[in-house]
Amino acid sequence: MTLKKLFTEHPNSVGETYGEHVIAASSFGFCLIKGAFCCLVHAFLPFLFEKTASNEIQSLYMRMVTNREGEKTRRKEAQIAKKPA
Repeated sequence: MTLKKLFTEHPNSVGETYGEHVIAASSFGFCLIKGAFCCLVHAFLPFLFEKTASNEIQSLYMRMVTNREGEKTRRKEAQIAKKPA
């Protein structure tokens, strides 16, 4: 496997360039860090961040599902466009 393929195979499989994937994955990572921090604070101060982590997880899940569905649609459209008339 070439070095370029190591960095582009997965991003391409989800319909992103390497740069787009860095931004999307980093965004998810920072949201997870925020959620983890809120969980740790909530563990000791249960009156704080009562729903922050669960809301963050739901939001990330919806972003992921929306992106996945959008990619399926783009792939179907590309397949239709390739078919000879």
